[in-house]
Amino acid sequence: MTSHAGAPLTFREIFNLPVSVDLKTAARAFGMCPGTAYRLIALDSFPCPTVRVGRRHRVLTVDLLHALGIEERPVFADEIADGVALTLFD
Repeated sequence: MTSHAGAPLTFREIFNLPVSVDLKTAARAFGMCPGTAYRLIALDSFPCPTVRVGRRHRVLTVDLLHALGIEERPVFADEIADGVALTLFD
């Protein structure tokens, strides 16, 4: 098994995350490999709180967004075109 982080998450991927994510996904959002994420958890220094579920760690997406400094979800142009998001002009 490799500890390569993979490509960091894009803004669109971050904003489409479910309510909670696994540690590997959270690590990608911060641009770190899972091994670093586990080391930071062991040191109680991971950038956001984690929830232990059995032997695994989960991260609430709201905590992840807050740690990334994202307070609001932006509206993308294609969401407006698809009628998913309301515009200020409606």
